[in-house]
Amino acid sequence: MRASLLLVQILYVCRYVSAQDEDYLELPEGFSIGAATAAFQIEGAWNTGGKSENVWDYRIHNNISLSVDNGTGDVSCDSYHKYKEDVQLVKNIGLNHYRFSISWSRVLPTGSSDEINKDGIQYYKNLLDECWSNGVTPFVTLHHFDDVQSLIEKTGGWSNESMVEYFADYARVIFKELGSRVKFWSTINESDVFCKVCAYLNESVINTAYRNRYLCAHNVLKAHARAYHIYDEEFRTIQKGKIGLVTNSGYYFPKSERDTESVDLAFDFEAGWILNPIFSKNGDYPEVMKTRIAENSKAEGLTHSRLPEFSREWIDYIKGTYDYLGINHYIPAMVEPANKTAEGRWYNDVGVIYTNHSEWKLTAMGWGVVPKAIGRLLRKITNTFNKPTIYIMENGVSFRSGVIDIDRVEYLYSYLKEVLLAIRDGCDVRVYTVWSLLDNFQWFDGYTQTFGLISVDFKDPNRTRTPKLSSYWLRTIIQKKKLIPFNKTMLNMLKLELCETFINWSDYGQNWNNNNIDKEG
Repeated sequence: MRASLLLVQILYVCRYVSAQDEDYLELPEGFSIGAATAAFQIEGAWNTGGKSENVWDYRIHNNISLSVDNGTGDVSCDSYHKYKEDVQLVKNIGLNHYRFSISWSRVLPTGSSDEINKDGIQYYKNLLDECWSNGVTPFVTLHHFDDVQSLIEKTGGWSNESMVEYFADYARVIFKELGSRVKFWSTINESDVFCKVCAYLNESVINTAYRNRYLCAHNVLKAHARAYHIYDEEFRTIQKGKIGLVTNSGYYFPKSERDTESVDLAFDFEAGWILNPIFSKNGDYPEVMKTRIAENSKAEGLTHSRLPEFSREWIDYIKGTYDYLGINHYIPAMVEPANKTAEGRWYNDVGVIYTNHSEWKLTAMGWGVVPKAIGRLLRKITNTFNKPTIYIMENGVSFRSGVIDIDRVEYLYSYLKEVLLAIRDGCDVRVYTVWSLLDNFQWFDGYTQTFGLISVDFKDPNRTRTPKLSSYWLRTIIQKKKLIPFNKTMLNMLKLELCETFINWSDYGQNWNNNNIDKEG
């Protein structure tokens, strides 16, 4: 019965979208399509093989309600034990690259380079070797939100500048141990999000929280620069890799056509906060950030701005520390100016209010689906920072659609199309990475949000993986090197007897008879 229902669903969708047919768009030569994960979100094995407790282990174990479903990362996707299966999934989808992160606490249990966990290093060597042996290029991130808990207790966290040298020592160990197997490095993922949300969950005093988030980003930028220079001076000649930083940025649309300021303000306070010190001609933070935060700090009775200042030496040291610009993109917003408070303060320092448009389709996360946002973001970055090479390191969506994730296919098609149009218009975009390869632990949302190309059964001790429709669609466009509209893909799949493909997807090592479709029906 389910097989028949699936076929009816596919036929209906093909007929429904046929009127929306569009021309093919060719993928540029060398354009790499991949998928991403992060260590804490998929590995599990939280206390296995010499790994120590990280900040998320600690937070969740001490406050199980921190995630909405009381989930933990203790087992998650169990990728620590199932990494070969995951790489096989990457290979069979046909993805060019696989982005994953290193768990700092798995390789340096104390956070210090004085103690190296050889079991942890060997795990990542095995994962990297598995990627290369299957024709998959690994993209490796050094830091994706999961600091070593004991190190944070020792230092007080990223508001302490000592974290800069701890991170630099950690980076040097990883470059030395794994660098012969890695050609693409990212230092720190989404510094703005990490410093706004993850680093200071318990701050209740606004002034303190804001000051600490700015100190956090200040030191993260220094740490990134230290890691970049270490790689550039000590390892690049032999290893011949590339290294950059990954930041998050939405795109903003003015609520009023007369508002010519709010879009730039929002960009400067989000993306510019992290990118300007690295990618701008003069370095340092955007001037509007320095001005408005200083004004707010004065209105709050502070003698110094909550935004710390870089010395001339640090400005020069940080500026230009990139081989590429890594971007994660998810959230668009409508923006409008907010009036100053009676005390003369700018609202949230930036002085801008963010909302969704009433007509936007929303994801399960409540984020707007606005494909043109990613294209406009790429053009703005290109124009603002003198056409850097851009790697899109995360773009994806959570819907409630399950394995037949037609809405995810439509999302990826529409966003990828805007990326290709931005390339046509002169943006140097060479990489597109879907978040995520697997359904996984989504931080505060636990396992309630499903971003994966692959479904994971978290109730099954084996954490059974099941490919979604979107993974087949991606395989098709990568094979054909063309962005194919959804209805053409579906018709092609029908010609290839898609129904039987779903029932027996042997390429993926999945038993669709048991997991998805009852052939007896």
